Amino acid sequence: MIRFLTPSATLLAGALAAGALILGTCAAPPAFAQGKAADPKKPDPKKEEAKPGAPAKPSAIDKINDWGVYVAGAAKAKTCYVLAEPKERAPKELKRDPGYVFITHRPGENVRNEVSVVMGFDVKPDSTPKAEVGSANFALIAKGPNLWLKNAAQETEFVNALRKSPRLIIKADSLRGNTTTDTYALAGVSAALDRIGKECQ
Repeated sequence: MIRFLTPSATLLAGALAAGALILGTCAAPPAFAQGKAADPKKPDPKKEEAKPGAPAKPSAIDKINDWGVYVAGAAKAKTCYVLAEPKERAPKELKRDPGYVFITHRPGENVRNEVSVVMGFDVKPDSTPKAEVGSANFALIAKGPNLWLKNAAQETEFVNALRKSPRLIIKADSLRGNTTTDTYALAGVSAALDRIGKECQ
């Protein structure tokens, strides 16, 4: 069964705002699952007071090479994840929003090693996006700009492959038919994963 679960908009916005310096980015991130930049005329939700029952904002607790480490919530509601941006994007001339890869633990829901990817553009629905890790290929499934492993049972295998490989390559077709390639450097991912493993046991 495919789980269409991703970090919430609050988690992503909070993580990237808190981790902008950590990840070496200065631009505001796009709204998650919409790929749109925040409207500067609208109130900044990060400056508003937290409402009762609102999701906890994540804290950036570490940065290991390209990988930021984040924790939100506590006890059964605790969420831990690592994220990174691609080192290379091709074709270079295409204009698109930033891309990210996430690996998430939610121990209260018995979820570990959940893999999700943001491409920065809407992926062609009937296409066959894939992830390449070393010599292994993993089929992905798309919904809007977001990707998940088509077979969720492969998540642990995928994460173990990340630990042993120098790079992750994500290939996907846009709605306009452009084939894109995002390449992520994996130096530091093992240490980052170990950190969230301890934080979200």
